[in-house]
Amino acid sequence: MGALPPGLPAHDDGAASKHAGPVRLLIAGAGARGAAYARLAAATGRATVVGLAEPRAELRDPLAKELRVPDSGAFGTWQAMLATRLPADGIIIATPDREHAGPFAAAAAHGYPILLEKPVAVDPAGCAELDRLSRETGTRATVCHVLRYTPLTALLKQLLAGGAVGRIISVQHLEPVGFWHFAHSYVRGNWRREENSSPFLLAKCTHDVDWLSFIIGSRPLRVSSFGQLAHFRPEGAPEGATRRCIDCPAEPRCPYSALKIYGAGRPPNGGRPDPARAYFADVVDPGGTPESLLHALATGPYGRCVYFSDNDVVDHQVVNIEYEDGTTAAFTATAFTAAGPRRTRIFGSHGEITIETGAISVYDFLTGTTTVHPVPAAVPQVRGEKHEGGDRGLISAWVAALAGGDWSGVVSGLDESLVSHAAVFAAEEARRNNAVVDVGRFSLSQ
Repeated sequence: MGALPPGLPAHDDGAASKHAGPVRLLIAGAGARGAAYARLAAATGRATVVGLAEPRAELRDPLAKELRVPDSGAFGTWQAMLATRLPADGIIIATPDREHAGPFAAAAAHGYPILLEKPVAVDPAGCAELDRLSRETGTRATVCHVLRYTPLTALLKQLLAGGAVGRIISVQHLEPVGFWHFAHSYVRGNWRREENSSPFLLAKCTHDVDWLSFIIGSRPLRVSSFGQLAHFRPEGAPEGATRRCIDCPAEPRCPYSALKIYGAGRPPNGGRPDPARAYFADVVDPGGTPESLLHALATGPYGRCVYFSDNDVVDHQVVNIEYEDGTTAAFTATAFTAAGPRRTRIFGSHGEITIETGAISVYDFLTGTTTVHPVPAAVPQVRGEKHEGGDRGLISAWVAALAGGDWSGVVSGLDESLVSHAAVFAAEEARRNNAVVDVGRFSLSQ
């Protein structure tokens, strides 16, 4: 990609050269992902946050206090933070999907190595612009494809490299988004409308398309895709439904009730909401009380009926992919599941792999035996950490690279990410036009 040696700025006007002591980081965006990454970086013991930019004071100020960010390092905008040219060794950009280009350009001009939340951009032109900026400035840019960094992925790559199933012939992969998770993020939440964020496949499943290429070890060649918004529409509403859950007579018999999802007086099974749902309740009402949560549901977007929202993204989609080496993959993403880990089956020339919660099972065609390889449980260590250890693995690898200059553990560079983005753009065109689409039409490099 033409990046400069690790630790050296593209321009001597903001990024500091390597030094003794903790890695100094800037954080642009303190929403759920940015806050989790910042906490994980601090938890490594090798990094400190010296600058934090977030327009929402209710998110910025508590996080700045928690991470002991100097008063002079807390900003309302990324523009104000980067204008100060703070001495720093890297920046995490976790602004909304459509707001990556500005901070990326400014950070690249200052020479900061960048860790960028996915998606890189919401269209091919945006991806091309960030690729151009990275190449022209020599900036080392890494994308947050956290699935590459999970303990499960590490074990799976080891098994495949050892010939566990011979050559990979085909793959089935399921992203079970979860009925309540989908309702939160893609019906009521920030990713409900393409014009404000991006297509569902790009916003949610770039991880999966990227992971498939990483596991298969080949580039996607052609795709087809089908999907639509099938359920979360007015005609799906139960009889008597009103516009808000808090006063809806149909609420007790609706699985998508905001009161149930966020534990607002009626947590699932009569007890406390599970940790995953509590995480989303904190998104609705950061650091609030039961009373303030009810108020947020009565007045804000997360209390709206899922059948009368303004959402337009698909709620289920399938993507078929042919790779350059002849491997094929069938990928399904759907709202209509219990939320849980992704599930995968890999069909090889000499065996079959089944990936379920906590284990990789390998069936050997020759011996007729199955060997189960447990995957160590990844217990979250900081608030907001997700993806079965992938968040932690990504941040640990990136911080270690900044600190020591060895980038071999960072395996999700911008070049690799642009391959998966091209596949997603091709899949969206295929879905909309009922066609088989060549991924190369959207690739920046061949």
